[in-house]
Amino acid sequence: MEAERINNSLEVGVDTKLPPAKGILYGLQHVFVSNVWLDPIFVAAMIGLPLSLSANIVNAIFISAGLVTLVQATKLVRLPIVQGPSAAFDSIMISAGKANGLAAASGSIFLSAIIFFILSITGVIGKLKALFTPVISGTVIFIVGISLSSFTLFEFLGGTPGMATFAKPTTLLMSIPTAAIVVLLSLFGKGTLKSFSFLIALVIGDIIAFCLGKTNFSAIADKDWFGLPQFLPYGHLAFHWSTFIPFFVAYLVAVIEAMGVYQASAEMLKIDLDSKRIRNGFAGEAGGSLLSSLIGGFPTTAYAQNVGLLRLTGVGSRQPVMIAGIIFLFLGFVPKAGALLALTPDAVVGGIFLPAAASLIFTGVSLIEKMEKTDTNYMITGLSILLAVSLPTYFKDVKGTVGTFLSNSILIAAFSSIILHVVLINIPRLFGKETSK
Repeated sequence: MEAERINNSLEVGVDTKLPPAKGILYGLQHVFVSNVWLDPIFVAAMIGLPLSLSANIVNAIFISAGLVTLVQATKLVRLPIVQGPSAAFDSIMISAGKANGLAAASGSIFLSAIIFFILSITGVIGKLKALFTPVISGTVIFIVGISLSSFTLFEFLGGTPGMATFAKPTTLLMSIPTAAIVVLLSLFGKGTLKSFSFLIALVIGDIIAFCLGKTNFSAIADKDWFGLPQFLPYGHLAFHWSTFIPFFVAYLVAVIEAMGVYQASAEMLKIDLDSKRIRNGFAGEAGGSLLSSLIGGFPTTAYAQNVGLLRLTGVGSRQPVMIAGIIFLFLGFVPKAGALLALTPDAVVGGIFLPAAASLIFTGVSLIEKMEKTDTNYMITGLSILLAVSLPTYFKDVKGTVGTFLSNSILIAAFSSIILHVVLINIPRLFGKETSK
């Protein structure tokens, strides 16, 4: 039986062909729910890049995300997954940029991508699937949802206490209705209302923002109609160990997160995530990261929030994701069109992201429910979640590789769950010791 017929969660299966109009609208939802345009704008602003380099980094990321999304969905991993810049690189990209080290950052991304490309095509990464039991994959996806909540609430509430926009009535008038529409339509809507809940919420949120005078059209006028990313915009690739190690660790974070995203998507669609899909998927991501580093962008990785969109809308077809890839490419070559995305205020973006992040949390919970119910598994999951939630608070100001590792909740969740699984389950089994039920 076809994937769409046997799947109890998604109403539209992975290979379903949709009418062109519906496919385009579903594709637009994927574009808006992803934060492909938010990361480069945020990083460029924090570094203080000149306008030409700011425009270049946005174009580079749109083009890289578009190419990889399109190739992944059609030829490689063949799952409805959107690719884009990983937030794991934001802080170290900002640090590198402020220290005039973006050439070394690009060099580190390039080398990391080569290493992971080799690991992918040789099948080494494909063997990671054996490690991702429901205990581990469920814990990782759960923590991805939790980690997204911090960014989401920052946008939703208008910053943090002390900021001028924090929890202002105008901010909440945009964020709360947007989130409420997504929740109500995705849970109680039928047919078109359910499927397009995110797009409907976005339109209404933007209308509210326009009525409140929060839409800035001058950003469009400043952009060109056509643009190409510059080759090596920061100069020739450079290499420094002090820069490479944090980027390599961040790349590892992105790989672990992507593995969880692949598993969550495959689980929803009742698709066998075999080693070939994993090998192809990570090879594609590494290839996209190589390209991105040469034109000034970030590494590309699978986006978890778009998996949340699959669950909430019930649409798991690859076709809208392919269309999203084409839209990204168009936005990359037409900066004026890409600037339209920036018209959506942060509060509206937060309103859209909030239900998507919540969906990831219960996707993680549903995966955890599939684990064998033993005291050991409960302990592994509980400790891993506890450490992932708590440790980053204590190490957020620590610099270097240790800080990069221990301030990243996703990496902590993945490593702690894997290590605990090996120590408490795999090693005892080697000696014929079974854990208690």
